[in-house]
Amino acid sequence: MLTEADRQAAAEALYEADRTRKTCVQLSTTWPEMTLEDSYDVQRRWTEMRLADGAKVVGRKIGLTSRAMQMASKMTEPDYGVMFDDLLLKDGARIPAGRFIKPRLETELAFVMGEDLAGEGCQMHDVMRATEYVTPALEIIDYRTEVPRKIVDTIADNAAFGAIVMGGRIFRPFDIDVRWVAATLAKNGTIEESGVSAAIMGHPAAGIAWLVNKLAAQGDGLKKGDIVLGGSFTRPVDIASGDVIFADYGPLGAIGVSFE
Repeated sequence: MLTEADRQAAAEALYEADRTRKTCVQLSTTWPEMTLEDSYDVQRRWTEMRLADGAKVVGRKIGLTSRAMQMASKMTEPDYGVMFDDLLLKDGARIPAGRFIKPRLETELAFVMGEDLAGEGCQMHDVMRATEYVTPALEIIDYRTEVPRKIVDTIADNAAFGAIVMGGRIFRPFDIDVRWVAATLAKNGTIEESGVSAAIMGHPAAGIAWLVNKLAAQGDGLKKGDIVLGGSFTRPVDIASGDVIFADYGPLGAIGVSFE
């Protein structure tokens, strides 16, 4: 495990990389003894720096929800990070690509909590009952360290969170079968990816139940009004200045954004 000074230095390196839009050396290279506990603490410290700058936490994101991504990262479970209000974007947004270092984009579902949800033993049905509504969303992911990265680099880097775009229809969680939400993701008129939400651990609420149980160990949980990204059901697509993105969720609407 790292010392307190090392954890703080790692958090400051990520904060500076985000501020300057220049990657830093992988934390796992600088501190090869870094553990998962270290990485989540580095994430917490970096979050506190963002809050000190005036940002507010609007929710959580879950990553590594697919078995393929877990195997690639040598993990047996997902990871998570926090989302900030200044990175909450709307459908139709014109997004400065320079806000990110090497952005990529994924299709997801966003769950908005209608009540607090905390405690061990949380199940999918608990998540569904506590959710006020679900809506299509896109996640922009970004890396603030050099590659290749180990899992401790990704977790410390706020689980690669870049920004969230919400759009399409709002629906209540029991109004449709949320396992079978399908989407296509097009870039500049060409469909690059497609997928179905059942690819997220079998059910998009499964990752959120996992998150609630992980947070319970820290005496934390989800709050009413929190936005939770349940995980991607398409592979990430590279994006750059000039790209136009259109994500079609069929009867649940669509999200369109452009990068400049």
